[in-house]
Amino acid sequence: MPRADQAAEKMKFQLTLRQRGISDQSVLRAMEEVSREEFVDPFDRHQAYRDNALPIACGQTISQPFVVAFMTEQLQLKPEHRVLEIGTGSGYQAAVLSRLVRDVVTVERFRTLAEAARERLARLGCANVDVQLGDGLSAGLPLGQFDRVLVTAALERIPDALVDRLAPDGVLVAPVGPHYGVQMLQRLRLTAGGREVKDLVEVRFVPALPGLARET
Repeated sequence: MPRADQAAEKMKFQLTLRQRGISDQSVLRAMEEVSREEFVDPFDRHQAYRDNALPIACGQTISQPFVVAFMTEQLQLKPEHRVLEIGTGSGYQAAVLSRLVRDVVTVERFRTLAEAARERLARLGCANVDVQLGDGLSAGLPLGQFDRVLVTAALERIPDALVDRLAPDGVLVAPVGPHYGVQMLQRLRLTAGGREVKDLVEVRFVPALPGLARET
């Protein structure tokens, strides 16, 4: 894509996010700073700033920009936060988070995706992102606790293992519902009285599956 055309696409990209209700200026700035074309297949770079999901390796997808921005905004991030992401994919969401918080740990079950994302994020200077190959749904990973947890694949229910990773007053955002259908994006907050769960918006994500993927 010619540079002038890409600049116009990026301006439209930012305008679309605002028109669809993204108002957190730090989130909008992070979305502007992260070059989405670096995270999509070279054949799809002409579509990088359009508001739609795109295919990546291993049968996975990079979410549409609005969903990335919306989920990020719903985490209500602070600069001192430590964030866990389940489902690294191309690394795009982790790169956006890296602009907003102190540390990001992102877990991917596909070796191919994890290795590519680790190299890409390092090359782009996202030094506060730790990419780990593993089962992000397992309680066995020695990751510690997090201020925020973000799941970028569909859960049929939110497992206790993920809630247990939340620090006091922590927030978890995840798509919950059938693996092959429409899910509800939910925000779970830990409070002194227990768990508060709020339905946010309908979404479609690839399924979150346990274990390491056979396709590596």
